[in-house]
Amino acid sequence: MSDLMTDQLRPQWPAEILKKASAIRLLALDVDGIMTDGKLFFSASGDELKGFNILDGLGIKQVMAAGIEVAVITGRSSPLTARRMNDLGIPHLMQGREDKKVALAELAGRLDLSPQQVAYMGDDLPDLPAIRYAGLGVTVPNGYWLVRQHADVCTAAAGGDGAVREACELLLAACGQLDASLQPYLEQN
Repeated sequence: MSDLMTDQLRPQWPAEILKKASAIRLLALDVDGIMTDGKLFFSASGDELKGFNILDGLGIKQVMAAGIEVAVITGRSSPLTARRMNDLGIPHLMQGREDKKVALAELAGRLDLSPQQVAYMGDDLPDLPAIRYAGLGVTVPNGYWLVRQHADVCTAAAGGDGAVREACELLLAACGQLDASLQPYLEQN
């Protein structure tokens, strides 16, 4: 693929968003509607099923490798969520936390971070206070309209469809590590 075509495909962000993103040391994520498409499936026996996007998983690992902490804050409690976050090596999992702003502020305090060093990604009204608290609020195009109105960034991809990967790439680009995170894949024959 030509360099011109690659440049056209590469995500671009406004300078003011990159500036905000360059300060981020913690990326906190909602689950349903962000890491999944927001749909809940239950089997006849009552087992819960969720679909997580593999693109998001690699983005999360790249962000953590770049030294950015990752947390998940969700109002629901689910063994599936715990398993996926464990598989990804996410050290901060806060389930059953309906007041996400309080949970986010507690975690930021434990990590000695200011709100300007925190990014929060959510899609619905319970996420709005956390998005407004964070130095960088991120949402998805299928998120609730009021959340989209208050977020700094709305991804192109829908929740559960690679939106977290977009947020991760924004953070990597802002700290100058996106190209380095991609280079190993370009070197493979």
